[in-house]
Amino acid sequence: QVRLHASGGGLVQAGGSLRLSCAGFGGIFDTNAMGWFRQAPGKERMFVAAISYNGGSTNYTNSVKGRFTISRDNVKNTVYLQMNSLKPEDTAIYYCAAKWGSGVPSTRADEYTVWGQGTQVTVSS
Repeated sequence: QVRLHASGGGLVQAGGSLRLSCAGFGGIFDTNAMGWFRQAPGKERMFVAAISYNGGSTNYTNSVKGRFTISRDNVKNTVYLQMNSLKPEDTAIYYCAAKWGSGVPSTRADEYTVWGQGTQVTVSS
């Protein structure tokens, strides 16, 4: 069974950094685009970043451009989200997802079919 496991969340002060990891199991992920989404309390799940199957193309939501970097290591079946200059408004549960069957990244959550369990990121002011 294909599954994703997200890790690396935690509590950090504003201005700090965290690196999230998303490891894939039970399948070959190097042909699939991957994405990160986040959901703050009382809000909808929102797109954060996405990367193509080979890492050659990336997308970011405007609020994280210049601060977050998505990358992947297909040998390790792992996608990363490096988050720098964190702000309190970045506080959310972060989810990784695979766009199974397509290597083209997307900002739409409904195009991703395999989801990880989420990891909490809390940024204190």
